[in-house]
Amino acid sequence: MNSEKIALTQTVQKGGCAAKVAASELRRILQQVRFPPAHPALLVDGGLFDDAAIYKINEEIALVQTLDFFTPIVDTPKLFGEIAAANALSDVYAMGGKPITAMGILAFPLTSMAEHIIVDVLQGASDKIAEAGANFVGGHSIDDDTLKFGLSVTGFVNPSQVWTNAGAQAGDHLILTKALGTGTMTASLKRQQSQEEDILEALQSMATINNIIDYMTADLQIAVRAATDITGFGFSGHAMQLANASQVTLSIQAEKLPRFTKTFFCLENSFLTKAHRTNAEYTEHNIDASNLDNLHRLLIHDPQTSGGLLLSVSSEASHAMIQALRSKFKSAEIIGEVLPRQDKAVIFE
Repeated sequence: MNSEKIALTQTVQKGGCAAKVAASELRRILQQVRFPPAHPALLVDGGLFDDAAIYKINEEIALVQTLDFFTPIVDTPKLFGEIAAANALSDVYAMGGKPITAMGILAFPLTSMAEHIIVDVLQGASDKIAEAGANFVGGHSIDDDTLKFGLSVTGFVNPSQVWTNAGAQAGDHLILTKALGTGTMTASLKRQQSQEEDILEALQSMATINNIIDYMTADLQIAVRAATDITGFGFSGHAMQLANASQVTLSIQAEKLPRFTKTFFCLENSFLTKAHRTNAEYTEHNIDASNLDNLHRLLIHDPQTSGGLLLSVSSEASHAMIQALRSKFKSAEIIGEVLPRQDKAVIFE
């Protein structure tokens, strides 16, 4: 076994959520699959591309179920584990739930990587799961050519308080809780044009769990009408899916979109991924980005890993929501509003 220090991003072709199957291809594949009829207790399934499934147990408890895994997006094993865990946990938070258990999904090249690497990956994940107040209860592993890791996460939510991507209402304000740019900044890392210390802002953001509900009063939780997390399909793709599921149009003020200090620098230097192109293709007929300059156009298509949550919130509560969230999520910003449905799902001003 190789006991030397290894840069994990150099062992894979694609990293993080940028490695996701392109949204258009995924939709085409899924349309050919015959799924069983939904059980009456299944409140949310994959039909609207929401973040997790919701299965009602009784009037007070519903299960939230999700899974997420990917190849390394950073070089440090423990940090990779932290980010992979935060990313998987995020889907439960995006539904208004709280994680209770997590199971690991691991592929690991036993003959070419030292054992301490996977120990560090698992420790990073374990630390984040503990931070979320959940339990790491097992998982499954295989011997594979490249490292892949993620979690299957189960959570609880009150069935009457589920956040979906289908509840946005005209007049709502839109809030984004984290800055954009993880795709381009980690692309610079993979190309060895930057080191981890150069993009600490993005790394810290990716390792931050989206436990926004812990910072909300009961009134603020009720004020959330719709939610989704921003990951591999970029801000454009996930915003479009929320708008289509809710049958509304989102009006976004592009200059209000929070971004990391070096996001535009990395985009200007063409640190891009395949997902920048496929996200643009996925959304081109459903969004209006004609008013944007090239950098903002790349920004909205940037594939995020462990990105922020996009919230549709009643306008009366949006400013109180921002104040509450900024105690942990410093980049949280009101970025636009919800309009009655127009020709396009998302309009960028």
